[in-house]
Amino acid sequence: MDHSEIKQLAIVSGKGGTGKTTIAAAFASLAKNKVMVDCDVDAADLHLLLQPKVLSQEKYFGGKSPKVDLDKCTQCGLCTEVCRFKAINNGIVDLVSCEGCGFCSHICPENAISMEEAFSGDWFVSDTLYGPFVHARLGIGEENSGKLVTVVRKKAMEIAKEKNLGLILIDGPPGIGCPVAASLTGVNLVLAVTEPTLSGIHDLERILKLSDHFKIPSTVCINKFDINLENTQHIVSYCENNSSKIIGKIPYEPKVVEALVNRKTVMDYPCNEVQDIVLRMWKEVERILTPTSLPSCGGG
Repeated sequence: MDHSEIKQLAIVSGKGGTGKTTIAAAFASLAKNKVMVDCDVDAADLHLLLQPKVLSQEKYFGGKSPKVDLDKCTQCGLCTEVCRFKAINNGIVDLVSCEGCGFCSHICPENAISMEEAFSGDWFVSDTLYGPFVHARLGIGEENSGKLVTVVRKKAMEIAKEKNLGLILIDGPPGIGCPVAASLTGVNLVLAVTEPTLSGIHDLERILKLSDHFKIPSTVCINKFDINLENTQHIVSYCENNSSKIIGKIPYEPKVVEALVNRKTVMDYPCNEVQDIVLRMWKEVERILTPTSLPSCGGG
């Protein structure tokens, strides 16, 4: 399958905790002919619902860290003097404080410090009940998560081409930073999941502006819309004025929490009202993403 024939849907949120992964998992149970990607590599959790069987595991090296040859080091203290992060003391490196800038390696008069690739985490290709799944686990405190997002997305595209899959379903990270930009680049449609709170409204506006910056069509789902109808109306008005279509308003439903506790998608648990809304949302997403090239909805 050609790259241009493969559609990519990114499910994102301006902030965490809006229900983005819940919607992504529900869509995973509905969509056919797809590969799923969890791009929230800093705090991945889609695997908790998809319960993947890992087929392969690869190490990820996201940056570089200094290594000191103590035989060459004269402990002149120059590296300690120039390090603004206080991460090296006479040749002894504190990797927690180190930012990997490499200044110490350039300033060392004895060339005793070299920058070596640093192990930052792992990424996986797995199989699930709903199809192939690419995900990752970034190490605690590690950076360069945007690069890791690019790695897992590239692998997902390879799988889609190899298996002739027509859709890449992306569970994106929260916020608007580098990992989010890496998740949105080149996608066909954005679904922003929000909630009717002040922080939800603020961060929805930011993520929609980012989507507009990349010239990506955007849709919106308001989760738990009935907890504050005034804020919900504010979101509706904002979306109407900014060409972002609201494709779903999901009420607060305790059974959704029950489903998550039981590691089930909402489509695989008795949440009938929510299921109906999510199914209508998915049909609308299919319609927008070139209905002639995407398969029809399937059951959970």
